[in-house]
Parts: sequence; structure tokens; C-alpha cells
Amino acid sequence: MTRVPVNEPIVLPDSPLPADAPLVMPIQDLRRVPQPMRTAAPDRWAWLPRLVVFGGAAVLSAVLVNEMYGVLAVAGLTPIEAVMLALFVVNIAWIAFAFMSATLGTLALLTGWGIFTVPARETRVPSGRTAILLPAYNEDAVRVFAAAAATAEGLAEAGASDAFDVFVLSDSTDPDAWIAEEAAFRALIRRRSRRARVFYRRRRHNTEKKAGNVAEWCKRFGAAYPFFVILDADSLMEPETLIRLALAMEESPQAGLIQTVPAIVNRNTLFARLQQFAGRVYGPVMAAGLGTWARGVGNYWGHNAIIRTEAFVGAAGLPTLRGRPPFGGHIMSHDFVEAALLRRAGWSVLLAPTLAGSYEESPPSLIDLATRDRRWCQGNLQHAKIVVARGLKWPSRVHMVTGIMSYVASPVWLMFLIAGLLLALQARFIRPEYFTEQFQLFPSWPVIDSERAIGLFVVTMAILFLPKLFGLAVALTDRRVRAGIGGAVRGTASVLVESLLAALLAPVMMAIQSAAVADIVLGRDAGWNPQRRDDGTVPFAEVFRRHRPHTVLGVLLGASAWAVSPQVLAWMSPAVLGLLLAAPVSALTARLGAGLALRRARLLSIPEESAPPAILTRAEATAAELAERIGAPREACDRLLSDPALLAFHRACLTPDRPHGRGGIDETLVLALARLDAADSIEEAVRFLSPREKLAVLADPQGLDRLALLPHARAAE
Repeated sequence: MTRVPVNEPIVLPDSPLPADAPLVMPIQDLRRVPQPMRTAAPDRWAWLPRLVVFGGAAVLSAVLVNEMYGVLAVAGLTPIEAVMLALFVVNIAWIAFAFMSATLGTLALLTGWGIFTVPARETRVPSGRTAILLPAYNEDAVRVFAAAAATAEGLAEAGASDAFDVFVLSDSTDPDAWIAEEAAFRALIRRRSRRARVFYRRRRHNTEKKAGNVAEWCKRFGAAYPFFVILDADSLMEPETLIRLALAMEESPQAGLIQTVPAIVNRNTLFARLQQFAGRVYGPVMAAGLGTWARGVGNYWGHNAIIRTEAFVGAAGLPTLRGRPPFGGHIMSHDFVEAALLRRAGWSVLLAPTLAGSYEESPPSLIDLATRDRRWCQGNLQHAKIVVARGLKWPSRVHMVTGIMSYVASPVWLMFLIAGLLLALQARFIRPEYFTEQFQLFPSWPVIDSERAIGLFVVTMAILFLPKLFGLAVALTDRRVRAGIGGAVRGTASVLVESLLAALLAPVMMAIQSAAVADIVLGRDAGWNPQRRDDGTVPFAEVFRRHRPHTVLGVLLGASAWAVSPQVLAWMSPAVLGLLLAAPVSALTARLGAGLALRRARLLSIPEESAPPAILTRAEATAAELAERIGAPREACDRLLSDPALLAFHRACLTPDRPHGRGGIDETLVLALARLDAADSIEEAVRFLSPREKLAVLADPQGLDRLALLPHARAAE
């Protein structure tokens, strides 16, 4: 009997998965406090950074609210002024909290105080096995499997091939994407790399979306892997980073999860480059602040993190929320909740803000961001039902509240602007009620203190802008980052460019998020749509259609402000200008040409552009090789029936399914088979079948047989 070398791939054409290693994953009860799985040692110094952030935010908010009260209450508060003051309290508390967190993060990065760091690897390798999970939903198969192969091969070169396995976990519902995944997987196998340990599994029913995808893997294979790493379809991690994370988990038995801070890379449209630069320069101070005050009660962002399987399976089984979507049903923003449940069970949830080698991508345009943001908004607002769950640590509740506020802040800001406009309108057109009470000695004048208002505006703008300067200052202290952003001069110019465009885009995002919050409150479900990853170019007619409501809002606000006075229009001009320019700015920032022009000028640059990380270069080269092997995108049935080996592999991967229709009948499949009987050729059958029906045929052996018996159109003629 021939012994298989340890680096020989476990993957076989007729068996794309290892042997099952099942675990039981109980559903957690949010109304009861569970028995802790671990007892954390008390953190004696956790109070200090929390006092800095929360105490500082409270003091700063109190000072600015008092100043706002002085601006409005020159002669007592009118009802509109009282509403405006209440909205200001919410807004300024949110801004002050972010400012103090950035301030703490800056101090932590400059001094090293309070930051969790992952130990250096030296020459060690993990003793246990870690799974790397790449959930995919209707993604570009070439990119997904190139990332899987690059990760596996990079780990093998680092001497850790026996310690890691890579799983592509498909939830794809697009037949073309599904068959392309199988073709890409077989192309990966045919590369005959002795270093790649890559597995592939597609779920027949994508219950509970990504959270259900990961939970199904845990229940089926989790017992074989003490740890698993979650990656997104657009994220990667350096092999050295993965090894260090696995070693850190082995050395920290209390740790349930370690979250990295991924840098945004590979972006070329102007909009995506704005996000890329902001994430690389401003992101570290915000992440360091969060990690420093949260300590062992950190948060989880759903990807680029390592998780202890025992902890996740025992503590993070998600319940289904009562009621219908958007507030009921499966938990969409599952990551925050999973982190909170892990900490509730006694596990530490840690953030490693200084660990390099973690990467992701971002949406290429404002329109693409809005599509993703709508789903995130619904998921975060769902947390209003979860934040009161029993047994959660208060920092976990704060994470959920901040997630909710990241969207609620937009309608609050919009209402604040409208309240200010109504106040100016009242003073300009409505005769004031000077004596509002029967025995009032002095009149009530609806006026404000203009000088204090200007001072308050300047201070508020400074609080909003200073974290960007903090991030730039920290970036300039690192020689590699300083060179990567073009030095102090180009780095400062990039901050100014980013700030200007961000100021134009902010009112549009305010309107988009306000509409999303309103949609959710009215009970409209967002669903779950796949994301575009590259070029964000959209025809201008479509851009204008998408931004027409924002333009109309800008016209209404601008005209109303001008009708009151030029001074009021000047006060509202930042928001009005952004809304009026929504369509052209959105179209411009979605273009590759605009982003590449700034790249050539070395503006909005990041270090990973001048010195691309090895994992990105490897993934790109592997993607080109796989694309050449599997050819151009093709219709699923055509690809499958023209490749007998792929068809045989596809049949071997099919799993039995219990029908979910009435009386145990899969109604979609029955209808699809009837359409096949009515078709005279494969091409006609493809035209007859809807995407759901085609999916049912491709998942059923009988359906495949009937499809294969049909001739091609030319043969039929």
C-alpha cells in the first residue's frame, strides 16, 4: 500500500469533503442566563480606558449641550427649540463618543498602552488543525478559488500545511455561479499542487444565510478543528498572520475570538479609493480606541477573525427572532450577536488592531455601498430586540447600541436640519407670541445667540475633523506607512481631498440611511443580494434615477432656506450642496478613470499599492491561471453538458434532499420536469426554465437525466 505524502491534497474528484466530525450546537435562549463555559479573571485596569472614553464623552457632551442651550434659550425655549436641543443631544453624544475613542486610540498607538498584541511566531507552527472558511454567495468562482488556493499554498510554503485546511462554503442560488464553482474547483484539483488542501461544499438550501452556512459547517465538521478562521469572498490573510493567530489561540485558552482589523486593498474607483485611504489612515486609531476600552469584551465584524470552535458551538447558536422581517426572523447582523454570546459564556473576545497581513475589499460605488448598507441597516436595527437579552456584558450592549446609532444618527441629523429650518421660518414669517402666559412680565423672543452658534459650529467641526488628523499623525510616525501614502505633503493633501469628497457624500448617505431606517420601521425587508466587487460604473441615467429623491430633497431644503434668508441658506449649504450634486458626484466617484488619475498623482495612496503583499500577488496570479483553465463565463447547463468529467463530478457532489413542498412534493422541480418534457432541445429547455427551476433540475439526478437526453438545437433540426 502506497503511503500518501503529508502534503498531498486530501481533495479527490469524487469526494470534495473530508469525513464528517459532527458537533451539537444548541440554540441559545436570550431570555435566560446560561451557565458560563469559562470564568474570566477580573481585569483590574479595564475601568481606566473606559473612564477616559465614556467619562470624556459625557463631559464633552455636557459642555456642548450647555453651549447649545445658551444658543437657543436666549429668551426661553420655544417648542421647536426644545426639539432641536433634544436632537442635538443625541447627535453630539454620538460624535463625542467617536472623538474620545479616536483620542484614546491615538494615545494607545503612540505609547503601546492597553493594546492587545498577537505574539511573534518565531519558527513555531500550531499543534492543532485550523479550518479557513470562505463562505460564498453567487460570487465570481475564479476569485473565490484563487483566494483559497493562494491561502493554502502560502501556508504550505510557510511550513504549516498540516495545520490548516481551506473550505469554500457555497450558498450560491444562481445556477451559473454554482456550476462555475464546481468547474473552478476541478481546475484547482487539476493543477496537482501538493500543497493545496482545499475542500468545497455547496448547501442545497441556504437557510439563515451566512450565519447558517457557518453553523452548518460547525455541526458537520467542527470536531476535527479546534479553531476556524472566517474570511469573506473578498478578503485574504497572509499565511504568517494566520499562523500567529492560531498560535495565539493555543496559548490563550480563555480566548474565544480574536478579530483583526483588515486593510482595504485592490481598489481603483475613486469612491473605493476614498474608503481605502480612510480605512488605512483613520481606521487604526478608531480600531485601537475600540480595542483598548473594550478589552476582553470586544466585537466581531463577521470576517478576518479566528474563532475557537468549542466556544462558538457551545455559546453562539443563534435563535430565530419572533415576528416577521425586518425585525423578526433570522438574525442578519449575526457577528455582533455572536461576539456578545461568546462573552456572555465567559470567553474573551479580543481585537488585535496592530496585527498586519489582514485584507478586504470594499464596494466600488456609492450605489453599491447603499445596496449593502440597506442590509446592514436592517441587521443592526434588529439588535434593538437583542440588546436587552439577559446576561450580556454592558460593553457588548454598547457595541449593539453603537451599531444601531450608526444608522439612526442619519435621520436624527436630517430632523435637526429640518428643525433648524422651521426655527428660522418661525422667526421670519410667523408673528411671535411674545406673552405666552397670562401673568408673564417679559416677552418670549424666538431668537438665538448668533455668536455662540458660530463658535459651537466651529468646535463641532473640529471634533469631527480631528480624528482624521490623529490618524494622519500616527501614520506619519511609521516609516513604511509614511512612504506608502506619499510622505507628509501628499498624505496631508490626500486627507484634504478625502475630507472634501466625504463632506459632499455625507448628506447623500444621510438621506440614503434615513430612507433605509424609514423602510425598516415600515416593515420592508431588505433581502440578501450579492455584491459587485470591481468596476462601479453605472449609466448616468440610472445614477440620476437612483439619486433623484436626494436631488429633490436638496432643492426643497435649499429653496426653503433661501425663502427664509441667505444666512439660513449659508448655514445649510454643506447639506444642500451635497444633495444637489448627488448624481454627478456619485457618477464621478464610481469611475475607474477618476480613481486611477489620483493614483498616478500619488494621492489617496496606501502602502499596499507601492509594495503589494505576497498573498494578493499570489491570488491574482492564481486567478489568471484558473480563468484560463475554465474559460469564459457560460450558462450552467451548457457548461455542464459539454464536459462529461464535470457532469460526473457534479453528480457525485449531489446530496439527497427531502422535498419542502406540500405533501413532500417539490413543486418547483415538478414544474421544471414538465418544462423539460415540453422542450425539443437543450437550448429551448434553458429558455423555458426560470432560475429557480433550473436550480432544481441541476440538483436532481432525474432532472439531469432528462436534460442530458435532449439534443442540441442544430441536432434537433
